[in-house]
Amino acid sequence: MQIHGTTVIGIIKDGKCAIGSDGQVTIGQSVMKNNSKKVRKLYNDTVIAGFAGASADAFTLFERFEDKLQQYHGNLSRAAVELTKDWRLDKYLRRLEALLAVMNSETALIISGNGDVVEPDDKIVAIGSGGNYALAAARVLVKHTNLTAKEIVLESLDAASEICIYTNKHFSIEEI
Repeated sequence: MQIHGTTVIGIIKDGKCAIGSDGQVTIGQSVMKNNSKKVRKLYNDTVIAGFAGASADAFTLFERFEDKLQQYHGNLSRAAVELTKDWRLDKYLRRLEALLAVMNSETALIISGNGDVVEPDDKIVAIGSGGNYALAAARVLVKHTNLTAKEIVLESLDAASEICIYTNKHFSIEEI
């Protein structure tokens, strides 16, 4: 049985970026942990990343992604593309079940094992079981409020936690 993490939302706004997640980890239909940290700063605190999916797989991908950031001197897009190439071609990595949301103050990306590196037009990334709920909330908040990136992430996670049973209210948020 796989261990899964859930909702991650990130946004770039006014030269700042923030990414956050809930803390719930489930095995099957049971909550195993309430305060897991699924977001972290990388590459000298210039990149932030979050994961959804199998936890052990995501930590492996975090390590590989950080290696790519080092190799390409913090070039977020290049590191993402190179990680995706490895993810698709490597027999071990190909089996990993996770998504990464990564960003710096200019670029927001979603990376998948299917070979996708997606840069959303609105600079909002959302992944996981409650990702679409958080995404909808973030889009409305961007359009109708003057909240900061961090405040939008917090409010979006809160909205998702009220709808998605795999999302709790123990939030971790990183900002740069």
